[in-house]
Amino acid sequence: MSNPLPIYQSYIDGAFSAGDNHIQVFNPANGDLLGSVPETSLSEVERAIAAARSAQKGWARKPANERAGYLRQIATKVRENADRLARIITAEQGKVLGLALVEVNFTADYLDYMAEWGRRLEGEILTSDRPGENIFVFRKPLGVVAGILPWNFPFFLIARKLAPALITGNTIVIKPSEETPINCFEFAKLLAQTDLPKGVVNIVSGRGATVGNALSASAGVDMVNFTGSVATGQRIMAAAAHNITKLNLELGGKAPAIVLADADLDLAVKAITASRVINTGQVCNCAERVYVERKVADQFIEKVSASMAATRYGDPLAEEGLDMGPLVNKAGLDKVAQMVETAVGDGAQVITGGAVADRDGKGFHYQPTVLANCRQDMEIMRQEIFGPVLPIQIIDDLDQAIDLANDCEYGLTSSIYTRDLSAAMRACNEIDFGETYINRENFEAMQGFHAGIRKSGIGGADGKHGVYEFTHTHVVYIQI
Repeated sequence: MSNPLPIYQSYIDGAFSAGDNHIQVFNPANGDLLGSVPETSLSEVERAIAAARSAQKGWARKPANERAGYLRQIATKVRENADRLARIITAEQGKVLGLALVEVNFTADYLDYMAEWGRRLEGEILTSDRPGENIFVFRKPLGVVAGILPWNFPFFLIARKLAPALITGNTIVIKPSEETPINCFEFAKLLAQTDLPKGVVNIVSGRGATVGNALSASAGVDMVNFTGSVATGQRIMAAAAHNITKLNLELGGKAPAIVLADADLDLAVKAITASRVINTGQVCNCAERVYVERKVADQFIEKVSASMAATRYGDPLAEEGLDMGPLVNKAGLDKVAQMVETAVGDGAQVITGGAVADRDGKGFHYQPTVLANCRQDMEIMRQEIFGPVLPIQIIDDLDQAIDLANDCEYGLTSSIYTRDLSAAMRACNEIDFGETYINRENFEAMQGFHAGIRKSGIGGADGKHGVYEFTHTHVVYIQI
């Protein structure tokens, strides 16, 4: 007799709470039903916010290094369950198992890294113009954070929102994406095995238009931290506007990769392919468009097309040795197919791929694709693809490449491949993006600061600057 599919419950005020309505979760590689999660009622969402509010003052009064101890407890639980969690992530999100395991272990490392900030949080003492006066700048927690998660790295983003919030003395209400919520409720089970005070972390679920909007519009929330699409970010801004709630938004990206004639082409091909097919191209900082110098364009296109064509894809839990899995849902698959079709209609040339993959009608698979003869005015060069498609435009020099790279409504990540230090430094100075990678794939470090400009978002994450996003300043003047 087969085991019944799991039915998860909201996690509020340190306890699990059953609801009346549920959302079913499916495997995007084969369509199998995996289980169901609560569609948390609005009254329960408010109860979660109230629980976080009630717990926050006591949590903030704990020494920061004591709060760090709880993060380390959680990290230990994550490592103890790494293989099981990775399989859950792969089943509901579609990434290959090796990448899911990297995500789980990186999550544990991130929790430990943020715990180290328990002894590193700092204020300032300023020089006064008055005799006998001292000016102190304190950094204090904001209060209650709403963490609204995406589906592409659903487990790691729990830690990216939770860990800096907790170490700085905030409490949090987390809402996972309805596409990939199961891993988050498995995380809740791990929380319940620790002695974390009740109400410090609460987990609810549901659709963005209901639960996400309730969190964003609530007067009981002091910061909304969201990762996802520009359109959803705009709706969150509108909902939060009434209360002037602080926002931290990581939104879309359209990362340019510049390949100059003096580049190590094999390195560029390897790095750009890796950056394009990781998580089936469903990463905000993926290389989304390539500008290659004319002198090496034919050679580069031949090499990168062969590399993309060699990408192995399929059902990650049924097949071994894969480089990528399916797209997360049919809407994503249809969008990628439409964008390629439009590009071809506008004159782009399919070098490899270019079609929905035939997998006996199962899953949302798209062939790894390279498009040549692309132009800056094409949709495929201007809008986020979020799939395994690489559009390429030929350029004459670095000046043109920089101009085209900056001609974009997004501003998250970028990259350049060159052996010329002067060209690399020009890219640092003139490419107008939050991050630039030189001669390497697009993947950030936890001690850096992952932040974009323009429509790629507000604020950022990771490192010292990411930690202080979760604080406000309190200036105190003491006259003695």
